[in-house]
Amino acid sequence: MAGTAGNLSTRSSTSNDQFWINSSGLAKGNMEANDMILCDINSDKVIQRFKSKAKPSAETSIHQAIYQCVPEANACLHIHTVDACLATEKAGEKSTELALPPLEMVKGLGVWEQTPDVSLTLFDNTLDVGLIAAQIKRRFKHTPPQIPALMIKHHGITVWGRSLQEAYNRVEIVEFIMSYLARR
Repeated sequence: MAGTAGNLSTRSSTSNDQFWINSSGLAKGNMEANDMILCDINSDKVIQRFKSKAKPSAETSIHQAIYQCVPEANACLHIHTVDACLATEKAGEKSTELALPPLEMVKGLGVWEQTPDVSLTLFDNTLDVGLIAAQIKRRFKHTPPQIPALMIKHHGITVWGRSLQEAYNRVEIVEFIMSYLARR
């Protein structure tokens, strides 16, 4: 993760309505356990922090939206990559979906079809992260995503899984697919 970009979260093992997310402004490679903040899934409430000046990631509401809409999600990772941004540019500004190629790697996202017809859900970027989160909730409430990932245009991918390892694996898979699309 470049610079301080991106954010990581995991659902609390003691409460399904709480999750840990990294503090804002940290290089992820230098993080320690006390850099995480415990937040409520259904409100802006911070439940626990280890450093008095630590603030939750600016994109906490996106993680909340995923945990609210996808009950099986126990970890959520958001990264910023050049290839993901380039791949979604090819979809067009008005697109709400990015068709994924029928690559073998799609199986790692839970799609076990010979020639899968799947898309990555796209959302417009705005400085108002709460608006993005509201759009995710509205869209996923009525139409669950085909794969455990989404893309905020000109911004980054968000991927989730039943475990931190599964979410991590899915980040690598989605990024592989984005790299493939960016080079086409």
